[in-house]
Amino acid sequence: MPTYYLACDLGADSGRLMLGTLADGKISLEELHRFPNGVVKSHGALHWNIEGLFAELKIALKKAAAKNLPIAAISTDSWGVDYVLYDERGNIMSPVWCYRDARNAVGIENVQAKMDWPTIYSLTGIQFLPFNTIHQVAAESPERLASAKQLLLIGDAFNYFCSGVARNEVSLASTTQLYDPTQKRWAKPIFAALGLKEELFAPICPSGTKLGPLKKCLATEVGLPQIEVIATCSHDTGAAVAAIPASGENWAYLSSGTWSLMGVEMPKPVINADSRALGFTNEIGFGDSVRLLKNIIGLWIVQESRRHWASEGHKYDFAALAQLSNDAPPFVSLINPDDTRFLTPGDMPKKIAEFCVETGQPAPANHAATMRCIHESLALYYRIVLRRIERLTGKKIERLHIVGGGSQDATLNQFAANSLKIPVLAGPTECTALGNILIQAIALGHVESHAAAREIVRNSIELKTFTPQDSAQWDAAAARFEKLVN
Repeated sequence: MPTYYLACDLGADSGRLMLGTLADGKISLEELHRFPNGVVKSHGALHWNIEGLFAELKIALKKAAAKNLPIAAISTDSWGVDYVLYDERGNIMSPVWCYRDARNAVGIENVQAKMDWPTIYSLTGIQFLPFNTIHQVAAESPERLASAKQLLLIGDAFNYFCSGVARNEVSLASTTQLYDPTQKRWAKPIFAALGLKEELFAPICPSGTKLGPLKKCLATEVGLPQIEVIATCSHDTGAAVAAIPASGENWAYLSSGTWSLMGVEMPKPVINADSRALGFTNEIGFGDSVRLLKNIIGLWIVQESRRHWASEGHKYDFAALAQLSNDAPPFVSLINPDDTRFLTPGDMPKKIAEFCVETGQPAPANHAATMRCIHESLALYYRIVLRRIERLTGKKIERLHIVGGGSQDATLNQFAANSLKIPVLAGPTECTALGNILIQAIALGHVESHAAAREIVRNSIELKTFTPQDSAQWDAAAARFEKLVN
């Protein structure tokens, strides 16, 4: 008999409700409802329309009910760092801030006045990012924090909306820079230094915690029975890594999208001066594993270039861009993807050309040359990050799993294999929803272990393997590239 699960997967641009079906050792997905998300601009500030998102979830649940299937459970995952404050009566305190809001600058100043950066990193193992929850909370007015009864991170706020049980699941809590992965609790010295009340933050629960049944009033309204609500990995990256179809040891992953995250699973956090200097982060994954990873600018550079070319009347789909890159001459020009100019929107091809000229290289001659430059530079940056992972862990990485939307870019996948000189296994694209659902299945006893869940993914999708080519050429390019980065 098949079993059915619902995964609410929230992104900063859109959300969707996915139906997962587990049968005969395989899993399949169906999108039931997709809805837009986006930043609300009001009086110069950036917010989320959280009530609007809850309303969309109700629409999605009604569509799920119309399927008339014996659905077992539901869970929500979301992006990290953002949160919802609730007052004494359980009402949401507006606004729900967006991590891109300019107030973070004030929060950084407030934190740095009370605690030094090396101490914060030693306690949390999280890289410095201006939008980390620690800075957002430090930017709140004392009056607003004093009147708040409870803080829940975004994915956990949705699980609370569904179940009425308030918990901050550990994978999402670990993104805040307020969680201590060594002591496995909120970082008490940081709370003390910043004057934060620990009781404001809902208790932490492990990945795969059964929170309770769908609230009766909500179940009645949407037409579903009181299915189980589960806190899987509430952080979308945590859910995605849980579904990586890997086996054995000595593998790394690249979650490839607008941003890319490259990392490894570790039994314990890696927190030292080296990891701090190199900008590595320690987030918690399923089974209390540690995701030692580095945030890398990803396909954002491609997306912004595509957007600019479209504004000029040249419309490409992503497959066409990959083919352009594949057909262009190799290693004419390279960029450092970590250069801050590439982080902001705008005329990306112009920024690339300017970087090349400033570094004594020819500006890309056409769209194909620009794409080749982007792809080769990203692949060479992966090489630097992977070597740093090996240095921090003392392990030699033997293969890389690329998941997410970027796993469909065959040209970039091949370049990654060439650059890293190890096999690259691409797929699946829908790792986040798969991880969300498979953790539900484990929590309910429908799948016996994490290893068994990963085997289900391997049985359900066809991985594409890319083997290294042209090693000497890529080694020579890597020597050039390291000078640009350093």
